[in-house]
Amino acid sequence: MSYIPLGYHELVIPAGLLLILGILSLRLSLGLERQLLVAGIRMVVQLALVGYLLTFLFSAVSLVLTGIVAALMVIVAGREIHARQKFALSGLWSFGIGTVCILVGATLVTALALAGPLQPEPWYHPRYSLPIFGMVLGNAMTGISLGLDVFTTRLKRDRASVEAQLALGATRWHAVLPLTRDALRSGLMPTINAMAAIGIVSLPGMMTGQIIAGVDPAQAVKYQLLIMFLIAGGTGIATAGAVTVAVFRISDSRHRLRLDRLRAR
Repeated sequence: MSYIPLGYHELVIPAGLLLILGILSLRLSLGLERQLLVAGIRMVVQLALVGYLLTFLFSAVSLVLTGIVAALMVIVAGREIHARQKFALSGLWSFGIGTVCILVGATLVTALALAGPLQPEPWYHPRYSLPIFGMVLGNAMTGISLGLDVFTTRLKRDRASVEAQLALGATRWHAVLPLTRDALRSGLMPTINAMAAIGIVSLPGMMTGQIIAGVDPAQAVKYQLLIMFLIAGGTGIATAGAVTVAVFRISDSRHRLRLDRLRAR
């Protein structure tokens, strides 16, 4: 069994669902019609460009080109993390923390998959490395964004409590430990919810795509399990690293809060 090819003209009717949502937004004064339009156009343009880019990369199979594309993905993800913060670390720290932590987390788990279960030839083949890297990157981006936002927002709100604990002799780590726990819970919760609901409440996109393309369902399940394990690991590593660095950035070696290093966006 092979996949059923689609033409762009066959996507017109499904795309009409966005039009229905836009009309609903206008009727209910939700104010989302412009965002739906912009998001829909961006999605079409971005995915079309990615499709042509991946077709070229799959034929070239170049380590340099694959590395450049992966680096661009990391930079864009770091920018998105920075843009989603209500209170961002000043200077390049907000962008730097997100970028470095997401790079480390996504690279580690992608390397684990390529060196372990998959073992493509060559190991950097973009058909395998880029999709896995991208899926881990996207979920880790969400985890870091939520974790840092919860941490900095709670810190602003509970500043008096944290400073009181510091004044009583608590270390900077112990003073913000409850906030750190909440931040990590928030960052990991989307991944945990996805794992809990997968297979019963929903069939994930990758598994659905493989099944439609004619892959044996049992084999599609194995690939989906691999991806979910990688996503969970990458998100956990990246989120924990980002929140930990943020803890030390908003305090100093004398265990004082340095909220002057935060700025409202």
